[in-house]
Amino acid sequence: MTMPWPVEPMMAATGDLPSDGEHWGLELKWDGVRVLSHVSADGVRAGGRRGGDVTGRYPELSALADLLPDHDAVLDGEVVAFEDGRPSFERLQRRMHVEHPDPRLIRLVPVRYVVFDILFLDGHLLYDLPYADRRALLTELDLAGSGPVEVPPYLHGGDGSQVEELLEFTREQHLEGVLAKRLDSPYRPGRRVDFWRKVKNFMTREVIVCGWKPGKGRREGGVGSLLLGEYDVKGMLGFVGHVGTGFTDRALDELYETLWPLRRPTSPYDEAVPREFAKDAQWVEPRLVGEVAYSARTRDGRLRFPSWRGLRDDKDPLEVTSEQ
Repeated sequence: MTMPWPVEPMMAATGDLPSDGEHWGLELKWDGVRVLSHVSADGVRAGGRRGGDVTGRYPELSALADLLPDHDAVLDGEVVAFEDGRPSFERLQRRMHVEHPDPRLIRLVPVRYVVFDILFLDGHLLYDLPYADRRALLTELDLAGSGPVEVPPYLHGGDGSQVEELLEFTREQHLEGVLAKRLDSPYRPGRRVDFWRKVKNFMTREVIVCGWKPGKGRREGGVGSLLLGEYDVKGMLGFVGHVGTGFTDRALDELYETLWPLRRPTSPYDEAVPREFAKDAQWVEPRLVGEVAYSARTRDGRLRFPSWRGLRDDKDPLEVTSEQ
């Protein structure tokens, strides 16, 4: 069978830890960028969540050709940048938008490819194979090593004490959470399914950047805060608040350069924006997607205490809806 390519990844639904833990496997939720890889005698290709080619962004993935010299395979995983031993989405920002990083940037911000699924191997399509069997195949391939590729083990959810230890570890390390996956689950490309569940320590969501408020003080002349939006079920672009924390000086400078060409004279929202946010706002075309962490949502849909995490060029603005 011909290898499928490109492949849309299967997505997890947000939920609680399942009560029937013996039927589930648990993985750390890696705070990076989803990447699928195509490995063959012709080399390695890498695709993002939306199917775009990202091979040039992550030359570290070429190591897969040496790790799988006699195999044809399609792998699913996450590209992660680490800082102090923990995944750092902020650090990854320096790599995820650079098409052909130079050697200096690769040394400054190395990435690792964390592989957690296999979808095709040597003529066999594995979509209908249970998750536990696909993970067993990954283990047999022996991809783990000292290079930029790793295959972390998963934890059987039936061991209550180990599950609690894992969850406590993610909280202590300020990690995003865990992924629970049914051991008998198939792989369904392009679908969001409830037999894969994100169990989060804190909430994150995508938002559309619709404008910015000018900075004051140290931020004068640049971006002070971003005005955020999302689409409702009718396709109307609504205001969900603003974010002014979580930025590094480098991120603010890069945002200003990115947003300046997107300026427009009128608000992109399909509703009126409260005066305190609309005053002095610089509006932009709603083309950029970012990610924020937040504590809760108010009754009128505003994000409480959002903190900026970075741009997501692997997300389409039309996917950023109130139904996330």
